[in-house]
Amino acid sequence: MLRLLTRENWQLFAAAGAAFSTYFCMYAFRKPFTAATYGEYEIYGASLKAVLIIAQIMGYLLSKFIGIRVISEMPRQYRAIAILVLIGVAELALVGFAFLPMALKPAMLFLNGLPLGMVFGLVLAFLEGRRQTEALSAALCASFIVSSGVVKSVGQWLVESQGVSEFSMPMITGAFFLLPMLFSVWLLNSTPPPSDIDRKMRSERGVMRRVDRREFFFAYWPGLVLLTLVYILLTMIRTIRDDYAVEIWRDLGVSSAPEVFTYTETTVAVVVITLIAMTTLITSNLQAIRATLIGMSLAFVLVIASAIMQAYGLLPPFAFMVACGIGLYVPYVAFHTTVFERLIAVSRRPCNLGFLMYLADSFGYLGYVALLFAKAAFEPPDQILPSFRGGLISCAGLAVIALMGAAIYFQRSATAADADAAHSGPLPATEN
Repeated sequence: MLRLLTRENWQLFAAAGAAFSTYFCMYAFRKPFTAATYGEYEIYGASLKAVLIIAQIMGYLLSKFIGIRVISEMPRQYRAIAILVLIGVAELALVGFAFLPMALKPAMLFLNGLPLGMVFGLVLAFLEGRRQTEALSAALCASFIVSSGVVKSVGQWLVESQGVSEFSMPMITGAFFLLPMLFSVWLLNSTPPPSDIDRKMRSERGVMRRVDRREFFFAYWPGLVLLTLVYILLTMIRTIRDDYAVEIWRDLGVSSAPEVFTYTETTVAVVVITLIAMTTLITSNLQAIRATLIGMSLAFVLVIASAIMQAYGLLPPFAFMVACGIGLYVPYVAFHTTVFERLIAVSRRPCNLGFLMYLADSFGYLGYVALLFAKAAFEPPDQILPSFRGGLISCAGLAVIALMGAAIYFQRSATAADADAAHSGPLPATEN
């Protein structure tokens, strides 16, 4: 018990809490608008909500591509101020969304998504390269599982109980979280850097230059391409579940009362974070990669099973949303906490999590935007559930195949004995 009260552990608990609360607050500026249906509004010949989702995603997508360079090159001393500036720009865009004419509202959500896409990488940079990175990053990832449901609940409460308009609701929701955001960023910025032991076991994490990014990618490109494919599939179906939660619950025959989002996503978060945090117990970086890829595959199998069982009426709505949520968020969180973190530690090449995460994120959101433009999201609302189930099965099936290929590649590219000898021995690269 006394070991848990050490100064280092308290600092880590504070870092986890600060990361959680910072990103939790960020979602109050990004997701509340999805709690509204905007059912009676159309623009540019399509439903307003579909156009708004595309507009914000386009901003978020551009932000991810910009972030490949910006986040990987951001020095530590500028991270906190950068987060606050990005949040401020996002809230100003929500003010414009509330008061500007209908024709300009999609542009405001584009400007809202553009800065928010870089917040995650800045927060994650405070946590990477530590022996406890998985646990810390798991706390961070819990925020975007729980917060999405909570801010939707707040948004629905404002509209249904307080009489706030659907267009002013996102701005007001964001305003509620401004002060907590300021405190959270201050606390996060107080996080001490990784210790000497951390750097020895997980490698030094510094800024990356263009040559570093190029060399790392071409050293492991076959495995990175396969992992990115999984991330693309995962991003597409996970984002549909998130953005169209109101419509999915409606098609399941359940009234989407504000608390339903919080109940399901909190349950998902507790299960997912508990599972992911356990990877900190695996000291060998290569073994951690293997175990994680297997766990991700099993999670996708759960997704397929939940979709099939729901289609045949064997799974009630709440259980279905929790099961598919766990199945989707286990691999999604694993990317953020373990897969890339351990790959960098094994390789010992100059790299940081911001580069790999934003490389995957940029193509992940590009895939989702392509899906939207293919009109999968423009179907009549009463067809959302069948499309969602089909997407779960097809995306999860392809992801399992890609994960198997990635596991084979990394197995063949590394000598297990070398990795186990030093817990983080160099991973032989496939040079291009």
